[in-house]
Amino acid sequence: QVQLVESGGGLVQHGGSLRLSCAASGFTFRMYTMSWYRQASEKERELVASITSTGGITNYLDSVQVRFTISRDNAKNTVNLQMNSLKPEDAAEYYCRNRRSGINYWGKGTLVPASS
Repeated sequence: QVQLVESGGGLVQHGGSLRLSCAASGFTFRMYTMSWYRQASEKERELVASITSTGGITNYLDSVQVRFTISRDNAKNTVNLQMNSLKPEDAAEYYCRNRRSGINYWGKGTLVPASS
C-alpha cells in the first residue's frame, strides 16, 4: 500500500525558511519521479517542483525558482523541499505526489499557513 507522509509545515515569517519532507513507502521509491504540489485557499492545486528518480533533473514553478530546492534520498525513501525567502503567496497546503501507471498517489499534506 502506497503511503506518502508529509511533514515540516508551520508558521514562518516572511523571508523565513522551512524544510518540508515526504516519507514514502509501499513502492520502489528510487524508480520514480517525485513531485511537490501546493494548493492555496480557493485556488487550484499547482506543481511546485519535481525531481527525477536519480535526482538528476529538477523542475520548478517559475515563482519559486531559486528560492526553493527539491532533493531526495533514495536510501531513506524521502523527498524534501527546502523553501527559502518565503513570501505571502507561498502560503498553502503542500502535497507530495507519486505518479505510476497513470495513477496519482497523494499524501495528506502539510500546511504552510499565511503569517500575520
